[in-house]
Amino acid sequence: MRSGNPALNDKVFDRQREAARRPPVDDTVSPWPSPPSGVAADTMTLNGVVSASAVLLVLLLAAGWFGWSQVNVTDGVVDVPGWLLPAVLGGLAVALVTVFRPPLARFTAPLYALIEGLILGAVSHVYEFRYDGIVLQAVGLTIGVFVLLLVVYATGVIRATENFRLGVVSATGAVFLVYLVSLVLNLFGAEVSFIHDAGPVGILFSLVVVVIAALNLVLDFDFIEKGAAAGVPRYMEWYAAFGLLVTLVWLYLELLRLLGKARSR
Repeated sequence: MRSGNPALNDKVFDRQREAARRPPVDDTVSPWPSPPSGVAADTMTLNGVVSASAVLLVLLLAAGWFGWSQVNVTDGVVDVPGWLLPAVLGGLAVALVTVFRPPLARFTAPLYALIEGLILGAVSHVYEFRYDGIVLQAVGLTIGVFVLLLVVYATGVIRATENFRLGVVSATGAVFLVYLVSLVLNLFGAEVSFIHDAGPVGILFSLVVVVIAALNLVLDFDFIEKGAAAGVPRYMEWYAAFGLLVTLVWLYLELLRLLGKARSR
């Protein structure tokens, strides 16, 4: 796989590229015009991914502002909106639809950005209530990490070699396995304490997860670059932007968790 992000891997691009090259059922109406070079004329480009990503970020921020406003604080008590859990489940459902039906990404990716914006806005307000200024710190760090990883990737300082990919993908899988075990244990009234602990072990765990999330950006950049060069259909610009947004949301949440643990000490 080109990326630890399950939404971004070579198999997805391969499937969409092959779909674009199939002969149309109706010769008079071809959804995939045949280009002279054998590559679809209406193909994914890096500029297209950047534009789609910008649109998703704007939607995320707009929905985040609304989600923030829905959290009420009265006499030191935080009132979390009742739609938060359904929004989490809805976001997961939209993400799964996007992963299994990439052609729908131009519609589902914006919807996913709106839902995640609502969730991040509400969660961020809760953290901001507990730790003043933490949201601005988390946003700044997320932007800083993104820019840093983009620069080191563009300049060739970090290469997405096969061993690099294998290590990051394995580490990402291990993190989500730990989270899954923690979720199952929570259902039975137990928990993996170091995930939420603000002690040295808990902070170290969060720091490791932040590093893993950041390294996924390198794999995502490589995946997007290779996908644009492969000549996949243009709608994959939205799918690639969706995958990148998934990583950024994860990175922001992990940074928020890490800063919260550090501040609680």
